[in-house]
Amino acid sequence: MKKKTTIYDIAKKLNITAATVSRALNNQNDVSEATKELVLKTAQKMNYEQNKLALALKSGKSNNVGVIVPRVDSNFFGSVIRGIEQELNPHGYHIIICQTDGNEIKEGDNIEALLNAQVDGILISTSSSKNSIFERILKKDVPLIFFDRKKSLNNVSSVTINDFNGGYKATQHLIDTGRTKIAHFSGDTNIEIFKDRFLGYKQALLDNNIDYEPDYVVRTESNLDDGKKAIKKLLSMKNPPDALFSASDFAALGAIQQLKEKGIKIPEDFSVIGFSNEPFTKFMELSISTIDQFPREMGKMTAKVFLEQINNTEKVKIEKKVILEPELIIRKSTNNSL
Repeated sequence: MKKKTTIYDIAKKLNITAATVSRALNNQNDVSEATKELVLKTAQKMNYEQNKLALALKSGKSNNVGVIVPRVDSNFFGSVIRGIEQELNPHGYHIIICQTDGNEIKEGDNIEALLNAQVDGILISTSSSKNSIFERILKKDVPLIFFDRKKSLNNVSSVTINDFNGGYKATQHLIDTGRTKIAHFSGDTNIEIFKDRFLGYKQALLDNNIDYEPDYVVRTESNLDDGKKAIKKLLSMKNPPDALFSASDFAALGAIQQLKEKGIKIPEDFSVIGFSNEPFTKFMELSISTIDQFPREMGKMTAKVFLEQINNTEKVKIEKKVILEPELIIRKSTNNSL
């Protein structure tokens, strides 16, 4: 294995000190331009590669940004990441992507690994129910920005959509189509986005003088199997629902598959609306109504907030709460005239 060139090799070649080589490579003012040029040319000829981590420790800047998401294999988070990268790359930043699988311990390990890698910022869609996990980031004075799934912390910025309005719009749409027995597949309401979607659902019922039925609300994970199990449970009730607002497109798809197996016509007998506008919702034979969260725009805005924060030369902490408005997408699962 070929030995890597060090600053000591360059110093020996030029008959100068290693300290002078180091200062020249780091473009310090106490080294002449002629020496800097000579050192750089020699370093290039000798295939010298600077240690990026060492440079980061010295300069306090790595040009790497950590991005933490629950899942990388969803269109939503993939699109957010793409938006972040598109915004940060022209500014010389690279992103390090971490996945938590919705696990708090894994999220903490990811945060620790990113801090050890000297990242310039951490952009996160959190799965944690605790605030203490973020204290390490704030103590290190590393910019922290939440997107999608956030925690409400002082002096910490976030970029989200109005999940309450999203839940309200979805439920109101079902009511507008004549439905009054509306079920809800809820995510983990300890996570703000799912709590807000549930509260929007509940408020739409209230505003339309429809009684809230707690048994119509089923906690589900964002997958097909949970959607199938949950709709089976609802259909076995004495007074089953005739419509569903799911906080997840995947759970909504599971429900639709089960409803079809039971011979229940959609949307004639039962209407379904999901949340997130995953690509499959548009391309299925029975296209699924949903709420669009504009993930690419969310990613770009998150990156912009980070850039504003890291380029802030004043001592005053920047705290921005950016809230994007969701859009109702009406398709065949709630409208048979399409």
